[in-house]
Amino acid sequence: MKRLSSTEWIAHHLALDPPRHKSLVVTVCGDTIAPHGGAFWLGSMIELVGPLGVGDRLVRTSVFRLVQEGWLTASREGRRSRYAIEPKALPRFERANRRIYSAPGLDWDGRWTFVLAPHGKSASIDSELRTLLRKELEWEGFAMLATGVMAHPAPERDTLREILARADAVDKVFVCQVDELPGMGSRPLPELVGDCWNLDAVVTAYRGFIERFAPLPDMLGQGDVRPEDAFAIRTLLIHAYRRVQLHDPMLPLALLPQPWPGTDAYALAREIYRLCHARAEEHVLAMLRKEDAATPDADAAYHGRFGGLRD
Repeated sequence: MKRLSSTEWIAHHLALDPPRHKSLVVTVCGDTIAPHGGAFWLGSMIELVGPLGVGDRLVRTSVFRLVQEGWLTASREGRRSRYAIEPKALPRFERANRRIYSAPGLDWDGRWTFVLAPHGKSASIDSELRTLLRKELEWEGFAMLATGVMAHPAPERDTLREILARADAVDKVFVCQVDELPGMGSRPLPELVGDCWNLDAVVTAYRGFIERFAPLPDMLGQGDVRPEDAFAIRTLLIHAYRRVQLHDPMLPLALLPQPWPGTDAYALAREIYRLCHARAEEHVLAMLRKEDAATPDADAAYHGRFGGLRD
């Protein structure tokens, strides 16, 4: 089979799996804009994502919708439009970044976290808030064991605290940690996990990601990749990896089927990101500084991604 160049691989990937426009802009905001001050001029975004199949009109529509949804703020200077990550949305970007760029926390102490949202006429939480909490917690990998009972073996505490605070539910639910009682009959954990979480779909998604991106380390190591191609590869990598991770409940390794492909997917994403990030940054700064010469270099958090990036 003919070895594809980086430009050919990008074109092939975009033809095979074209990204949704607004979702791709969100990826660029989190992966590229946030480390450089968190703001951008519309013209810069158009230049960055144009080669990825998102035209001028679609960028404008996507950015407008992200402002409406509270992800971005907008301002004008003459005829130019400037956008920045909405401060209230920063925790969501930071939470996504921790999931994407940090090694999976797969250790487990055997304890479960339960969020109990009582229901019934005398409950302190109404059905609308209970539904909102269920959606937010399921997004973070919790499973609903029964009406008003959500569970996860190893949730991120800060994220859970943030979700409850944002929903104004801190004093309306009961959160506790429990473990198995020794000597008591209990259902085998693999059966419980299989019933509560659809891990088959997650496994399939991770395997598809690995198959799609596996050729890139050799390709990137073969020769000099153009900065614009390095940026495209980095963006498509994180966009695809983020999509898979959105459906991964991030369970401890002891509860997962073996071998767990999420471990290999993280290692592959880390390798590719490290190989292309420096050239990608050349392109990013060239595009952002066309509109704003004062655009800062990437911050320290960026250089700490995937355990540390090397130039």
